[in-house]
Amino acid sequence: MKYMLLIHQGDTPIPGSAGWERLSEDERKAIYADYQAINETPGVTPSDVWLEPPEAATTVRVQDGKTLTTDGPFVAIKEALGGYLFFDADDLDAAIELASRIPAARLGGAVEVRPVKE
Repeated sequence: MKYMLLIHQGDTPIPGSAGWERLSEDERKAIYADYQAINETPGVTPSDVWLEPPEAATTVRVQDGKTLTTDGPFVAIKEALGGYLFFDADDLDAAIELASRIPAARLGGAVEVRPVKE
């Protein structure tokens, strides 16, 4: 079964942020290594794009036929999408195990595991 793993930003320190700079060089290298290992896991199709921070987003709604835009995400920053990947897994347990290895899950964010409708 194919799953989409949606990586929610939360308080995860990202490169270029003050939180990232507070991490030791070893911690930053470990995070990069963890993501690299996940991307090389058989069955994983990583995203080939990096998303800008949530505050760079524009939210679009249509109300009464008019397009309305709002700067930033509609959801709270803790819920904002930071990235995603696809994973062909034998079952949900395998997808959950992979999601638990994503650094954002332990650094203040969360990973939503969602089956892809086929």
